[in-house]
This record gives sequence, structure tokens and C-alpha cells, in this order.
Amino acid sequence: MRLIHTSDWHLGRKLKGQDRTPEIENALDELFNQAKNLQVDAVLVAGDIYDIQNPPAEAEQVAYNFFTKLKQSNIPAVIIAGNHDSHLRFDSAAKILTYVGIQALGRPQKANKGGVIKLDTPSGKLCIAAMPFASERRLLKYEDLWSKDDLEQRQHYRFQVQKLLNQLAKEFRDDSVNVVMAHMTIEGVQRAYSEVDFYTRDTYMIPGQMLPNVAQYIALGHIHKPQQVSNSVPTYYSGSLIQVDFGEAGEDKGFNFIEVEAGRPAKVDFIPIRCQKPLKVIQCNEANLEETLEAEREHPGFLKVVVELNVPKIGLAEMVRKLCPQTLIVEPKYPKVELKRPVEFQEDYQFDAAEEFQSYYSQSKGIEVPPAVLAAFKQLHEEMSDAIA
Repeated sequence: MRLIHTSDWHLGRKLKGQDRTPEIENALDELFNQAKNLQVDAVLVAGDIYDIQNPPAEAEQVAYNFFTKLKQSNIPAVIIAGNHDSHLRFDSAAKILTYVGIQALGRPQKANKGGVIKLDTPSGKLCIAAMPFASERRLLKYEDLWSKDDLEQRQHYRFQVQKLLNQLAKEFRDDSVNVVMAHMTIEGVQRAYSEVDFYTRDTYMIPGQMLPNVAQYIALGHIHKPQQVSNSVPTYYSGSLIQVDFGEAGEDKGFNFIEVEAGRPAKVDFIPIRCQKPLKVIQCNEANLEETLEAEREHPGFLKVVVELNVPKIGLAEMVRKLCPQTLIVEPKYPKVELKRPVEFQEDYQFDAAEEFQSYYSQSKGIEVPPAVLAAFKQLHEEMSDAIA
């Protein structure tokens, strides 16, 4: 049996005002062509199809066009909701989606309530234990949030996730290809830090040993860096479909191609997809700024330019974007200064506005305040003091 594992499309995503949906559509076109050429039996989408719970119509159109093309090629799809998706939207449309070959699950469910999805494919039976993103608000009761401390809540959440996964895995059979598909964070994975921080740490980190060891492949979504998870069963994140943020700049994106037969571990290959607008981070200083930017004029994607400066430079962003209009972020970087230790309060302490301003400026910007700025502050403070007096 041949499967495609993909996740974290984030249709509707915007980066500094730039709509990334056309790039994602381009990647999905290539994904569809690969699905046809590889003659896959099913496409598994492990959550975060959309970037927000109420996605724009253009984003939905791209998703449905992709699934419709799969249906026309007789390739079924199984999708689960991630933390960015609306579980209500998924579940309310689930029956309609079956008419275009999509088996969808929005909320975690027991096996007899739709948590296990079974398909008859040309290559045999496929059984999927589906685990959409599980909010702690759904797995923990209100009294748990009030009566249990953070550690107890974390342990209880993990227990409930493991209990549900094991219950789903009981539906696996020896004559079928058995797959777990989940949207979650496994302890020890490498993050891209473009994921939502709250949903990838503390309570939401699950030990890998809690995953059912009776599966032949575990398809994960949520973490944007493609990687294998250390586990007794082949366990993988396919990663995001495009470079979602500059923390993923220069990283290959694509999907996992799985070849598997009943009773045997899966063979997994990561197949890259070309980035239409790759992200790139440029490091330079004031002396070589123009030379560095000149070399990036033809970069087809988006840029983040980090410029080392000794003092703030007026009009820096405008100058950078004049040379490279595709720059989305201009970040000045100043040399670190040793911060003064706070003065202990004394009875005879006299407030010095200029001294306090110098301390604030150094701590917030990492450099000493320029003389011209300090002089302007002193003049303004004097004028305000006279006005109040």
C-alpha cells in the first residue's frame, strides 16, 4: 500500500501582510501530481489545513479544489482538525465531505463514534486511528482545573490522551494496514517556533512511549519541522507544506511517502516540494549593507534583513526596501552593553530623569543613548517641568 502523509498547510496564512495562500496552492498542485504519479492509495492530512478557524473563502476554495481533483483520480483522503482548524466546521461538514472522497474528523472520538476510519483501497484494507488536536478544556473537567495543580492536570491530560489512543488502536486488525494519525507535540521534537507556543509545551507535550506500539506507521502533525520521532514504530512529522515563517528559512518542505503492507513496518521517504517563494534571512552590517542587498535583488521569495548597527539609523527600512522590495522584516541589531545594576532604594534618593532615561534606553535597545537623543530628552523634560510648575 502506498500513502502520502502531509500536514500543516495553513491555508489563509499571512506573513507581514503577504497572503501565502497562492504559494500553498502551488505546493498542493505539485502534491496532487505526485499523488497521481506515485499511484497512492490514500492521502492523510494530519491537521492545520487552515491557519484560522474561520478561513477566507479563497483558502477554502483551494482546499476543496485539491480534494476534488483527488476524487476525480479515485484517491481518497482522510483529514483531522489541528489546533488552528475549527473542529465544529470539520464535524458539521463530515457527511457532505464523504461525497468528494474525504473522511473528516474534527474532535477526538471513541472508536465507535468515528475515531477509527476504515478504507478499502486497491491495495488492501486501511485502518486509521484518528486523533485530532485535543484541547485540555475538552479532556479535563471543570473541577479538574480548579482542584488539580499544574502537574496533576498535565498527568491527567496525558492519561486521557493515552487512554483514548489505546482504545482506538484496539480496532487494528492483522489483515489491515494500521496507522495512527494525530495532531500533537511529542517530547523532544525540534520545533520551528512558528507553531503556537501555548499548544506545544507543558500540558500539551506527550511522551512518545504513550503512542500505540501496534501501529505500522504514526503520522503526526502540529510541528513544522519534518522529522522522525524516536519510537519503536516508524513515527514522523511531515512538517509544514511551505516555509511558514522565517524560523523555517532555508528548510526543505514536502511530504512523507509511505510504502507499507499489513503486518510489516512502513518504509518512509521524505519527498521535497519546491518552494515558490522561499524565505531567506540576510545578515549584514552598515558597511556592507548595499553590497549584500545588491546580491539579493533577484531573490524570488521574501527576505528578513538583520543589520548590525552601533547606533540607530534613520530611514533604514526604507533604504533596504528600495534595494530589495521583497523584504518583509528589517531588524536592527546593536552590540550588547553591560547593564548597570539597579540602585537600592535609599531614604535620601533623588530622582534623576536623565539618568533613568539612559538606563531605560540601554536596557530596551541594548546600546548607550546617543548624545543628540539625550540632549533632546533633557530639553523636553525641562520644558515639561516648567509647564507643570
